[in-house]
Amino acid sequence: MSRSQPQATARPDDLAVTAQRCAAQLLCGDPARSAEEVARRLLAIQAQDPRGARLTIRARSAGLSASDVDAALTQRRSLIVTWLNRGTLHLVRSEDYWWLHPLTAPQLRTGTSRRLAQEGVPPQDAERAVATMQAALDSDGPLTRSQLRERVAAAGVRTEGQAMVHILVLASLRGLIVRGPVIGRDQAFVLVQDWLGPPPPAMSREAALGELARRYLAGHAPAADRDLAKWAGIGLRDARLGLARCGATQRPDGLAELPANAQQPANPRLPASLRQVAAGLPPPLLLGAFEPLLLGWASRDPIVGPHRGLVTVNGLFRPFALAGGRAVATWSITGGKVVLAPFSPLDAQAQTALAADAADVMRFLGE
Repeated sequence: MSRSQPQATARPDDLAVTAQRCAAQLLCGDPARSAEEVARRLLAIQAQDPRGARLTIRARSAGLSASDVDAALTQRRSLIVTWLNRGTLHLVRSEDYWWLHPLTAPQLRTGTSRRLAQEGVPPQDAERAVATMQAALDSDGPLTRSQLRERVAAAGVRTEGQAMVHILVLASLRGLIVRGPVIGRDQAFVLVQDWLGPPPPAMSREAALGELARRYLAGHAPAADRDLAKWAGIGLRDARLGLARCGATQRPDGLAELPANAQQPANPRLPASLRQVAAGLPPPLLLGAFEPLLLGWASRDPIVGPHRGLVTVNGLFRPFALAGGRAVATWSITGGKVVLAPFSPLDAQAQTALAADAADVMRFLGE
């Protein structure tokens, strides 16, 4: 059996950083026992691909299924999806919405107004559309995107192209609506005040930046200030303020982490021996589209290496297999089974582990 390309050329300290980040990401160590626990650790999970967001939770938990994620969204109301951080949909805990939204959403409004104008929706029409959706959700909610589109179109507002998407973004950025319950294959929109209830006491911006930095490092350390800034969609100055506020410590390699007494139990300091570091890496895993391991830092090169096709020219992050701390294949579901496309031949141990994980993917998805 031919083997994949050896990774001995990787420096031990580089692999140690990858191993630490994977541990912080819950990809090794004790698995989470609930979807909420994964969301607490990662803080915000990119979610424009619903299956990808659910697979993010699968890879970091044990004994769950996609229906457990749906239950958190629908029955428990403990998770919601909305536009945050970098201006894309994110899955977050409902309790984190209250401070994360006012911290990261306001800076996105200018871009949304510009896109609405490009889509042929003038400001007065955008206001009418938002008011129409509010009234519809107040009287008939929850409603799916297609149902809201019908109401907005009936009010005489353009919904073709990307217009409806940016109308929904506008209402979301204003803190009026979020995506809540799962209805069939759709996730319906709801009014924030109805679905989540009254807000808690507001957090100051400086305190929110500190909480952002603390929670980011809990799921991403070690990381640099530029990593936090890119991930959260905030300025570098704010990222540094947040890191200072949460008491982050600076390592000799320039990366930051939480103080030793605040380290997550599953995020140990790893030895520098290549063999010892490799033992601390996650087992071979299948990871979904828009995987946080590729989105959490300014550079994804340590994971992707030369296989830059994992991210397409239109910004789609493809599902991939991870082995030895590196991307080794892409994968898809074809004909009711997982099909791997390795970058180079995989050794027998990796093949066996990925086959077992493929079976768990199908179990989790209920397919």
